[in-house]
Amino acid sequence: MRSPEPFLKRRLPSGPLSYTDRVSRLLDFLNIANTTLDKRFGRFVQQRRKTGRLVIVAFCGYGTPTHATLRGRVLRPRTLTEATERDPRWRNALNVARRFLSREVHGVAVHGTLAGVRATATTDQEGYFDLTFAFDAPLSGEWHEAALTLGSPDSAVTAPVHVVQSAAFGVISDLDDTVVESKVTRRWRMLTTVMLGNARTRLPFPGVSALYRALVGGPSGSASNPVFYVSSSPWNLFDMLWAFLEYRHIPLGPIFLRDWSLSTLHPVHGDHKLEAIARIVGMYPTLKFVLVGDSGEQDPEIYREVVRAHPDRVLAVYIREVTGARRRSEVMALRHELRAANVDLVLATDSLAAAHHAYALGLIPASSVREVGESASR
Repeated sequence: MRSPEPFLKRRLPSGPLSYTDRVSRLLDFLNIANTTLDKRFGRFVQQRRKTGRLVIVAFCGYGTPTHATLRGRVLRPRTLTEATERDPRWRNALNVARRFLSREVHGVAVHGTLAGVRATATTDQEGYFDLTFAFDAPLSGEWHEAALTLGSPDSAVTAPVHVVQSAAFGVISDLDDTVVESKVTRRWRMLTTVMLGNARTRLPFPGVSALYRALVGGPSGSASNPVFYVSSSPWNLFDMLWAFLEYRHIPLGPIFLRDWSLSTLHPVHGDHKLEAIARIVGMYPTLKFVLVGDSGEQDPEIYREVVRAHPDRVLAVYIREVTGARRRSEVMALRHELRAANVDLVLATDSLAAAHHAYALGLIPASSVREVGESASR
């Protein structure tokens, strides 16, 4: 696997000391204080947590025929009720609160097996672990299942791992306000949307499911192009986001999230997304990508950095417009910059414009454009 790409060294432009800058500095200070307290009391708390029953929360892995990686977390058990469309808001809020009030356990060995290959990792201070598998005999390019355990039968779980062998291109997509309606530009609306909803009540944007299925199927309709989701949401919401994608028939793929802490509330999330995209681009050095995001935060600027570093690896940039005229003019300025690198940026309020452009590039068939249009109109 390649080392982090050069564009990680670049920082997104910062303006004068504004309200956002002041909030950023305050959150930085509070996060340092929180980290210090964790280190002071962590040893005592963690030793008590290790004495009870532990569970593995496994995320989605990804890799190539020769190596793969899988991330997860070890926690004390939590009680979550299965989501339904009729759940009252108080029950949704209770489930979300339980996700955020996770009791992580560090210093625990996690054993994984994938296609007969074994790997072991130890959880860090926040309970996370990363398993790396290296295969002597190449794996087939498809979905595989990894088995994880803490050493006891009652701790065994499985996790999906997507191995990409041959694909025409890949898709890297944001989630909030790109796939799922989140109201990120309005902090209070975003919090109520996340806290009071669940995987079956949160809504996708019209046409998203059909568009992503078309991109996965490619021009022939039978390909298996991979999708990678890169979001600023915390890892605590992984199971909800995964269930949302399943329920709405949106193609599944590895999800790259953030650790939940005071830093998660930071107004700027560019570094996290750039680092995640660097890992994806490095894992598949010959694969080209379609980048999908929204105008609500910094997706256009982040994707510009990716294009600057890899102009020959980006096929197109699709940005969902969720903001007003001022932001539109900023994104359109970026559009002219990307066009100089022979990369089109499509800014639109719906999925149909992206589908038309993808068809013009030969990425999806004409029938898929009609399906996206019908889905969006419904």
